Amino acid sequence: MVRVQATDLSGAMQQIASTAQLRASIARWALFTVPLCLGLGFLSASAAGSVPDNPWFAMLDKPALYPPPLVFPIVWSILYVMMGVALALIAAARGARGRGLAVGAFAAQLALNLAWSPVFFAGHRLTVALGIIVALIVVLGVTIALTWRVRRMAAALLLPYLVWVCFASLLNLQFLQMNAALDGADGSGPAVRVQI
Repeated sequence: MVRVQATDLSGAMQQIASTAQLRASIARWALFTVPLCLGLGFLSASAAGSVPDNPWFAMLDKPALYPPPLVFPIVWSILYVMMGVALALIAAARGARGRGLAVGAFAAQLALNLAWSPVFFAGHRLTVALGIIVALIVVLGVTIALTWRVRRMAAALLLPYLVWVCFASLLNLQFLQMNAALDGADGSGPAVRVQI
């Protein structure tokens, strides 16, 4: 059994936890954080109507980079699980310097993440959604940097998420460029396309 040691102010070594205890703590946190991230992501997407047959979204011209619609729920489910595990790793790092900042940054990036779908799909605000996703990239970068100081594995788990959000921001920009006239438009009626 490996034991993690810490030094108190007097320089004496104190026993904190065994490797098994650390793993158990991470697992307990993950039982909360993984369903939390998955559930919040699902609620945000559901409330926003972020499905391919959304009437407003169906009217939009799609960029060439736009992947098949089935890709999105698969990728986001995987990313939310990875985010939940990353948060569990951070949360289980009791006493780690910078843990509170890392958790706070994680919460801020998650709030931006959850805000994007309602703004894009329900609010039909392509420009505002682009601003949110750019802010998300910045806050996520800060989150990864802060998390790296606490648990490198947690930061590594967030890197694919950062890559995907950068790709999503490119898609958002292309949607805006191709559909500027529908930015903020009411999409409750049937899709009507006129080609000249």
